[in-house]
Amino acid sequence: MTDRRFGPKGWTPEHLGSLAGKTYLVTGANAGAGFEATRVFLSKGGRVMMLNRNADKSNTAIATLKQELGSDVDVAFVHMDLAALSSVREAAAEVLDKVPRIDALICNAAIAQVASQQMTVDGFESQLGVNHFGHFLLCGLLFERVEESRGRIVVVGSNAYKMGRKRIQFEDLDFDEKYSAWNAYAQSKLAQMMFAYELQRRVHAAHKNVEVQVCHPGASRTNLLMDTASTFNKIVWSMLSRLIAQSAEKGAWPEVMCATEEGLQRETYYGPTKRAQTVGPIDACPLEEVALNREAAAKLWALSEQKTSLSWSP
Repeated sequence: MTDRRFGPKGWTPEHLGSLAGKTYLVTGANAGAGFEATRVFLSKGGRVMMLNRNADKSNTAIATLKQELGSDVDVAFVHMDLAALSSVREAAAEVLDKVPRIDALICNAAIAQVASQQMTVDGFESQLGVNHFGHFLLCGLLFERVEESRGRIVVVGSNAYKMGRKRIQFEDLDFDEKYSAWNAYAQSKLAQMMFAYELQRRVHAAHKNVEVQVCHPGASRTNLLMDTASTFNKIVWSMLSRLIAQSAEKGAWPEVMCATEEGLQRETYYGPTKRAQTVGPIDACPLEEVALNREAAAKLWALSEQKTSLSWSP
């Protein structure tokens, strides 16, 4: 039985007090759940640094937020392409130069169900490269600043982690043998979650002042599939989302909660709790053991260090 600590209505932004003086970094913040999370942080007086790939969309998003919330809201943008490790390093350096404290680093950006096998400039299958390796490097490079701030790292997972192959395909990480858009996406989200729980364990063992939390948005009406999925999957999702999905605003609530709420648990998975965890009140969700596999997680960590050329011991 999963503990329900937030009652029948679940967690909502009504739980938030003032966020004045706090700084939040959000990847993929110019649209969808990342944009909605940014809006919530700013509305409560927080500062947000967006880490986005597209400068034009970022500037438009910032203009929209300032028009809505006031020109004095503290929101800015650093260019970062998670598909290029060199871009992640440049962005991290800029953040360290401009952002003296990080109360939460939210790994929100993702690509999903890329129709045919695509490789990043560093030679990774694109979904694994963007969703996992890029975020792994970013978290490693910013970890000390997060710890100095007694801050948090929030990894936005997906219920896809328990679908597909339900394992990290170490023998064919890039699906060279038989590419499947769904299996590759599922692997990338499982990798993110395995990394997050392994980071939780390492931080706890080392008594570091960093909290790591894992959440998922459920089924939310965002543009996640629109850039990458096959035409068929786009059409299917466009039809299904009208029937089963919640708003992008509600899809953002789990990551906002994980970035701000006190007393959250380790080895827990927060998100919508109804209809197979697609919608409904935000609280702790069932978590399958595959995400907590310590042997696979340790192997993935070592591999991630190798692939990103980052030696990282929290």
